[in-house]
Amino acid sequence: MSESAPRPDPMTEPVSTPTPSAWNIANALTVSRILLVPVYGWLLLVGSGHDSTMRWWAAAVFVIATATDRVDGDLARSRGLITNFGKIADPIADKALMSMAFIGLASLGDLPWWITIVVLVREWGVTVMRFVVIRHGVMPAGRGGKVKTALQSLGLTLFTLPLATFPGSDVWQLVAWVVLGLAVLVTVVTGLDIAYKANRLRRTSERAAMKRAARAARR
Repeated sequence: MSESAPRPDPMTEPVSTPTPSAWNIANALTVSRILLVPVYGWLLLVGSGHDSTMRWWAAAVFVIATATDRVDGDLARSRGLITNFGKIADPIADKALMSMAFIGLASLGDLPWWITIVVLVREWGVTVMRFVVIRHGVMPAGRGGKVKTALQSLGLTLFTLPLATFPGSDVWQLVAWVVLGLAVLVTVVTGLDIAYKANRLRRTSERAAMKRAARAARR
C-alpha cells in the first residue's frame, strides 16, 4: 500500500492579495479632476477672459484640480488602491486639465499657439507611446516628469490669474513667462528622453528578445 502524498501546510501556502475595487477614494479624486476640467474652462473663458473675479475662481479650481493629482496618487500607493481604471484614468485626467488650460489661454491670446501645440503634442504623444510599449514593460514616471508637471502647474496658475490687475503687474508677468519658459524647455527635453527610453525598451525587452529568437529559429 503506497503512502499518500503529504498534505501541504496551509500556513506556508501563498495567500492571494484581493484586487482592489475601482470604487475607491483615489479613483473618486481622479474622476473629480476630470469633472473640474469643464468647470475651469468655463470660468476661464467667461466674458472673453476679462472678468477678474472669474479668473480668480478659475485659478482656484485649477489649483484644487492639480492638488488632487498628488493626493490620489499618494492614497493609491499607501492604501493599495492601484487599479487598472486608475492607471488609465489618472494620466487622461492630467492631460485633459493641462490641455484645457493651454488651449483656453491660447484662445484668449494670453499664450502663443505654438507653445500650446508643442506642449500638447509632447503630452499626448508620450501618453500614446506609453500605451504602445506597455507590452514590453511599464515606463515609470521619472523625476524630470515631476519637475515638468510642477513647472507647468505653476506657470498655468500664474497665467490664469488676472496678473494685469496686480500691483507691479510687469514683474508678475515676467515671472510667469520665466516659469512657463522653463516648463516648455523641461517638457521638450523630458519628452525626447522618454522617446529614447521607449525605443530602447522596445528593442531590449524580454518580449523583443523572444520575437528575435522566434524569427531566428524560422530561418
